Amino acid sequence: MRGPLIVSLDVANREGLFKIIDQFPTDEGMTVKIGMELFYGEGPEIVHSLLEKGFKVFLDLKLQDIPNTVKMGMMQIGRMGVTYTTVHALGGSEMIAAAKEGLELGSEEAGVPTPKLLAVTELTSITDEALKNEQNCRLDMVDQVVSLAKLAKRSGADGVITSPLEVTSLKQQVGDDFLYVTPGIRPANFPKDDQSRTATPSQAAQYGSSALVVGRPIIKADDPVAAYHKMLEEWNNEN
Repeated sequence: MRGPLIVSLDVANREGLFKIIDQFPTDEGMTVKIGMELFYGEGPEIVHSLLEKGFKVFLDLKLQDIPNTVKMGMMQIGRMGVTYTTVHALGGSEMIAAAKEGLELGSEEAGVPTPKLLAVTELTSITDEALKNEQNCRLDMVDQVVSLAKLAKRSGADGVITSPLEVTSLKQQVGDDFLYVTPGIRPANFPKDDQSRTATPSQAAQYGSSALVVGRPIIKADDPVAAYHKMLEEWNNEN
C-alpha cells in the first residue's frame, strides 16, 4: 500500500463540501485537502468538522512571510490536529525552520501529533518559460525543484509538494527519507485544465511519488466515490 490519494476539496463553502464528502464512507481514513478558498470562507471550524467525521486533513495554505509570522501561524495550525500543511520553499531556510518549530509547539500544547510540513517547490502551473522569464531563474525546472527540495530538507521540512515529473530526480538527489507529494494527477485523456506538469496515477507510482493530490477528476465526476476508487486502485496496483 502506497501513501494516500488525497482528495482536494476545492469548493467555496461547507454546503458544497458536504455535498461531496457525505458520499464517502468515513471508515476508510481518507485524507482530504482543504485550501484557501474553503478555509478563508469557513475558518477552522470546517477542519474540526472533517476531523470529527473521521477524515484526515491536509490544510494547504502555503504560508510565506517573515519567519516569526509564519511560526505564529503554524502554532495555530499545529493545534488543530491536521496531518499535513504547507509553506512555500521560496520563503527561505529561516522561515521553513520557524514553521516547523511553530507546528511542534502548537501540537505539543494541544496533545496531538505534529503535522507533516510540506514545502511547495514550483507550482504545477509554472512552465519553463515562466520560470525563466517571470521568476528570472537561471536553473531549469528540475534543477530548481531539486535545489528548493534540498533547502527544505535541510531546514526541517518533512517533504515537498512537487510535480510527479520531478520525483525521480528528487529521490536520486534528495533521498528516499523525504515525502514527495504530487498534485497534477489526471486520469488518461483527462483535460490538464490549468496544470502544466501532469501524470496519471500509475505514472506517478512509477516515478516514485509518496502520495497523490487529486481534485477535479474526482469532485467533478458524476460519481465521485467511483472515480476516487478507480484512481486509488490504479495508484496502489502499479508495480
